Amino acid sequence: MNPLKQVGALVTKPVDAISKALATPTGYTTPSGFARLVRPGPKLAEVVRGKILLITGGSSGIGRAAAIEAAAAGATVLLVARGEEKLQEVANEVRVAGGTAHVYPCDLSNLEAIDELVAQILEKHGRVDILVNNAGRSIRRSLALSYDRFHDFERTMQLNYFAPLRLMLGLLPGMRERKFGHVINISTVGVQTRVPRFAAYIASKAALDTASDAFQAETRDENVHFTTIHMSLVRTPMIAPTTLYDNFPTLTPEEAGHVVCEAIIERPRRVSPAFGRVASFADSLTPEIMDVVRNRGFKMFGDSASAKGEDTEISGAKKAFVDATSGNYW
Repeated sequence: MNPLKQVGALVTKPVDAISKALATPTGYTTPSGFARLVRPGPKLAEVVRGKILLITGGSSGIGRAAAIEAAAAGATVLLVARGEEKLQEVANEVRVAGGTAHVYPCDLSNLEAIDELVAQILEKHGRVDILVNNAGRSIRRSLALSYDRFHDFERTMQLNYFAPLRLMLGLLPGMRERKFGHVINISTVGVQTRVPRFAAYIASKAALDTASDAFQAETRDENVHFTTIHMSLVRTPMIAPTTLYDNFPTLTPEEAGHVVCEAIIERPRRVSPAFGRVASFADSLTPEIMDVVRNRGFKMFGDSASAKGEDTEISGAKKAFVDATSGNYW
């Protein structure tokens, strides 16, 4: 068997096993690879009615979709992003859907601006019940092209880690005092699969994941919950510069937004696609084997057009590799 087929078998067999295990009367696997439990429980309206929900990156993509769905179910949504005009457009969509939305333009790369945002929101609304840290920056660039780009790592840490951390530190005291709160962090399946070319992005998301794990240990008995969603590839403006992804299977923003709303209902610790869970487990057992898989993907797909310039078509072996690692990105 050639090396590619060996890698394909290594990846697909455990994924198929988990998918079959999930496809039971109590659960099913969505086309995106996310598994949902189908069990009696509160509907979204029962959970969010009367609650104040803050969503960063609320002007487009996942944030927009989640805001519209949650607000239509009865949440008061606070939309945060840099551009006020786009935020107002989403707020109008929310109102058309019968929901309530407030717009808070904020540059989340500015820590002082975040402090002002928290103070303004608490003064006007008194609290935030559910915080969705959705805003983020992704950079796809290989090590060879990163030697003189330390600022890539600084920028991703600022928006993906320090900004949500600053928000949490401002809002968690009130949640703990009231004995109720939910923080949802939109992470990436890349934290589980540790794909090449995304060192800056994955490291920043992993930092947020780890900090939230530590916070959860301190607040679990206070009815304050943390959920990490290891999101697979979503068709948003963030991935637009990498035209290679035009050929990859992706979630729509509406599908991803629904994943967020499901997390609001269930309050799970983690939500991950099947392949991400398999890769994480395999990596904990034998990282050397996963290094082979990752190296194979690295060699098959070049740096993005925005980083270097490349052929954006995928076919044959590349297509098989993408299908075998469904939900992941290379």
